[in-house]
Amino acid sequence: MSRAEPSLSRSAVDRAGARRKDETWLKAAWEDPGSGVLVLDGDETLVTETRTGLGLALVAPEQAPPGERFWLGSDPRRAYWAVPGPLPSAPGTRRVTLRQVGAQLDDRDAGLFVHAMALAAWHERHPRCPRCGDPTRVVAAGAARQCDTDGSEHFPRIDPAVIMLVHDGADRCVLGRQHSWPVGRFSILAGFVEAGESAEQAVAREVDEEVGLAVTDLRYVASQPWPFPSSLMLGYTARAGAPPAEGDLVTDREELAEARWFTREQIRAAMAAGDEGAGGLALPPSVSIAWRILSDWAAPS
Repeated sequence: MSRAEPSLSRSAVDRAGARRKDETWLKAAWEDPGSGVLVLDGDETLVTETRTGLGLALVAPEQAPPGERFWLGSDPRRAYWAVPGPLPSAPGTRRVTLRQVGAQLDDRDAGLFVHAMALAAWHERHPRCPRCGDPTRVVAAGAARQCDTDGSEHFPRIDPAVIMLVHDGADRCVLGRQHSWPVGRFSILAGFVEAGESAEQAVAREVDEEVGLAVTDLRYVASQPWPFPSSLMLGYTARAGAPPAEGDLVTDREELAEARWFTREQIRAAMAAGDEGAGGLALPPSVSIAWRILSDWAAPS
């Protein structure tokens, strides 16, 4: 199995933060017909088939809908923007979500889509100042909002979350199923980091709360932005603190519909089978960091 970066952790665009307050440069970049604009209608944008696969259907600035615009960065060829609004009519394109195509896009397009989603979601949810309640406006090319009443500046919120594969040190790992998922769909455990808590403390607490296991040997694997709407997933593996028996999981029924132990062979078979899974086990999509962590664990050593 490949040990590449998680699908949504890839990027090939320079965010170049120093440009965000250079109004002259930004104005020229927006007026440049060669700049590319990613239009977002809710959580959807347009893609098209290219010679190398699936790609974002970027439009020129003059074709973008009016409204707030957010600079995503640039590469040696062009500058990139995001604009929320209705999607333009374009032959040969189709509407998609990030969940549907994130794993199929190249590094540039995956990074642009993730960045645009995260910014658009934050701006939509934070139109007013949290200090005085007055309206705010976009500044720093979309990287912040400014309150002109009290002068405060506000930046996109990021919610840290942990996602962890708990294993027995041998051939089994724990997977759980959320209540909203169909029977047979499982993933590794996850939860949000609480106030005043480290990521490692959150891993131990969430595992104990969700399946009643104490863990040790915590190892960081990778991180992945998860803009649904504003999480940063911190991936770990952890070993159950004592040799677990088959029936030793105490599942929190408010958090999970069920949790079970699965073997490496079961994980490999489900991955090989794709979305439908195998043997009563379907796994998370390849766009998720859960897939990356499971892939690494299940890969032959």
